[in-house]
Amino acid sequence: MNTRNKWLVVPSLMLLSSSLLTGCGTGDWDRGQRIVVGMSDDVLAVDPASGYDPGSWLLFNNVFQSLLTFPNGGTEPEPDAAQECFFTDAQARTYQCTLKGGLKFNNGDPLTAEDVKFSMERVLRINDPAGPAVLLHSLGRVDTPDDRTVIFRLKTSDATFPSKIASGAGSIVDHRVYDPDELSKEATPIGSGPYKLDSFDKRKAIFSINPHYNGVAEAKNSDVTLRFFHGDRTALKDSVVDGTVDVAFRGLSAEEIAGIDEQIGKKEVDVVEGTSVEVQHLVFNMRDPVAGQLAVRRAIAFVLDREALIKQVYHGTAIPLYSLVPAGIVGHDAAFFNRYGSSPSPTEAAAALRAEGIEGKVKLTLWSTPTRYGPATDQELSAIADQLNTSGLFQTTVRSLPFDRYEEAVAAGKFGVFVKGWVPDYPDADNFTSPFFGQGNVLENHYSNRAITHTLLPRTAAPSNRVATAEDFARLQEIVAEQLPVLPVWQGKQYAVVRNDVRGYDYCLDPSTIFRFWELYKA
Repeated sequence: MNTRNKWLVVPSLMLLSSSLLTGCGTGDWDRGQRIVVGMSDDVLAVDPASGYDPGSWLLFNNVFQSLLTFPNGGTEPEPDAAQECFFTDAQARTYQCTLKGGLKFNNGDPLTAEDVKFSMERVLRINDPAGPAVLLHSLGRVDTPDDRTVIFRLKTSDATFPSKIASGAGSIVDHRVYDPDELSKEATPIGSGPYKLDSFDKRKAIFSINPHYNGVAEAKNSDVTLRFFHGDRTALKDSVVDGTVDVAFRGLSAEEIAGIDEQIGKKEVDVVEGTSVEVQHLVFNMRDPVAGQLAVRRAIAFVLDREALIKQVYHGTAIPLYSLVPAGIVGHDAAFFNRYGSSPSPTEAAAALRAEGIEGKVKLTLWSTPTRYGPATDQELSAIADQLNTSGLFQTTVRSLPFDRYEEAVAAGKFGVFVKGWVPDYPDADNFTSPFFGQGNVLENHYSNRAITHTLLPRTAAPSNRVATAEDFARLQEIVAEQLPVLPVWQGKQYAVVRNDVRGYDYCLDPSTIFRFWELYKA
């Protein structure tokens, strides 16, 4: 399955503000106030069987309801449309949910167990290449013994299943409205979330309160307008500065954020920072004649200077990453630090090359795409190329392609070394490993390892106590650090630029990656 759109990551490059997380969701708010949010990402789909990108999932999380949701600041899913959910067996193979009574879609239709079954089966049946079906591959059958009971029969043990259905992949749609075999062409979807989408075009989307919503969210505003800037960072910045946008979310570089502070200080806008588990990696095509050589990959790992890269390109607003699993997630490990260190070592890099009989400079091309993984991606790859060339061991160039051509070339195996970013579907180590090395490898780099696929991933999927998986995830990362199909580079943070009368934004910037419209209000 090609899950290419999941990689639509704009790195969150933060400038720490003195107003850090002061916008708490407490105190008085004016429910009559509209909130205008500006975003550089596009919304690629309004049908949850198709969308698998950050923009689309932002829409899904506000318009559609799932059985479970992630609470503010939390990484353990809690009931939303469900009254309760639980595994009925110790093997995490059968998961049962009881729905709340009186649930309705925004068109007034009742929401029952039949809709939940229909929604999950529809995602798998349509199996859209740009959709989230990959997250539901463990689902075997859905039983609905009555209108309020849903029983998921899993093909394999999967303790992360609750987190998966708490994500956009678990969005519940109306079986009376949606075709079971085809994507909807309607621009205004039918959901049961806290908002309904009233209109949607290339310029903006307008959301109003769903009067039928019955869940845990409490809207603190009257409606939300989401404006799209299609990568135009200058226009996004100008809009929040002049007040036509209340919250600028995603897409501004560190320099632009700093420029906002320098321009008008803290009198009219604040730059705020939140927790994130977005990551970026260098990926190696294991069949490439150059990057396919382990010695070349190890030499790159020994030369890469993450600290210098972050200082030069990201101005200290990201952190070095030496783990597949980012900090803040159970399973975070320092396998790449332990194997290659934090300081560049051209001596060890040269030794790795010479041990395999590689003499002279290694000719290498690093492939980039200019905006999808952040406004500084090309600059970042150029800085890495400079580090490699400065070592005296490489003759490196950088090439960049628009995202559509870039993804086609990755799928065709035309690149030896290329960049990928990842924003998680759910905050668990499984989502930073299984998609890369398990069924439906989204890296498309021709890497497989039997110990990972047949032992470690199945074993980490079973325990509901996720702390118990830490040792296996550590072993998995040791294998990957040794074989180097991928090299972690940095972990980002989330940010927003907000007008100084906006509150509640801290509840939109946490590891769940849910941007909660309902928490935003004006003081």
